[in-house]
Amino acid sequence: MTTPKLLNKLTFRQLQVFQAVHDQHSYSRAAEQLGLTQPAVSAQIRQLEQALGQPLFKYAGKTLHVLPAADALAASVRAIFGQVSRLQMALSDMSGTIRGELNLAAVSTAQYVVPFLLARFRAHYPNVQVRLKVCNRSQALERLAERRDDLVIMARVPEDRELVFMPILDNEMVPLVWPGHPLLQAAAPTLEDFARHYVLMREPGSGVRSAFEELAAEQDVGLPHRIELGTNEAVKQGVMAQLGVAVLPRLAVRLELAAGLLEELSLPDFPLRHSWCTVYPRERFPTPVTELFLRFVREHLAEFHAHFQAPPRPLPNHDVVCLPLSS
Repeated sequence: MTTPKLLNKLTFRQLQVFQAVHDQHSYSRAAEQLGLTQPAVSAQIRQLEQALGQPLFKYAGKTLHVLPAADALAASVRAIFGQVSRLQMALSDMSGTIRGELNLAAVSTAQYVVPFLLARFRAHYPNVQVRLKVCNRSQALERLAERRDDLVIMARVPEDRELVFMPILDNEMVPLVWPGHPLLQAAAPTLEDFARHYVLMREPGSGVRSAFEELAAEQDVGLPHRIELGTNEAVKQGVMAQLGVAVLPRLAVRLELAAGLLEELSLPDFPLRHSWCTVYPRERFPTPVTELFLRFVREHLAEFHAHFQAPPRPLPNHDVVCLPLSS
């Protein structure tokens, strides 16, 4: 069997640097991702181009253009790294210890779901290192486009992209008010009635905000009284403090609803329903650890559904012991 001449010219480090530049469309972002200087990245790409006898990238102004040879090489590099990862997984399996990394990004509404999934997964595969980045929807879409994670967990998956996705759990968004709110006494409150109050919202780019604003636009209901808060937790606390009303995922407020700290308001067209999904670009081959996680989630979907559909456990009621003041 003849050994290809390229084997004597290429290194895995060159291919790793190339893959980062190809994915990021930027020498500087690739350098940041790999912990290298930009000149070091440029040097690796020059050596690779010399070995291949083909230019891979070309700058026009400040824009990096990917040349045909780079796209051809990228497909081969993904296959090569995929095979190396599978070899590592097979060797780990033989030794009885599955090892590897799983890099996830999840929209902030999914933070109430993902830790439960990861806890079960890690109980079975304790040597897999997990990294989770929580972000809003627009940031998740950006990370998906830049292929910065093995998987993204989000709802409302874009239909205009080549994506592979698997629904894992329903995300119900419900209108919330504080106990004793006047709308709870109304015979048939509407979204227009709801919008007359101060509406607490996440920042632009939030998936919950986008879904709510789309419904309001469809019904031609204005939202003139908005208060923007940075996290779901801040919105939840704001409703309980009677700052305003809000729409949040039901899973984010399960305990507060069960304890009577918040009330779900009955409005037409609610709850808004979208499924949280695992998502990755179709052109990106999942790593063996990613495939393992996807298979684990798929095999345990019934358990996850049962857990999140069950009534939440009540918060512990700790007795308060009052000590006398010292004289």
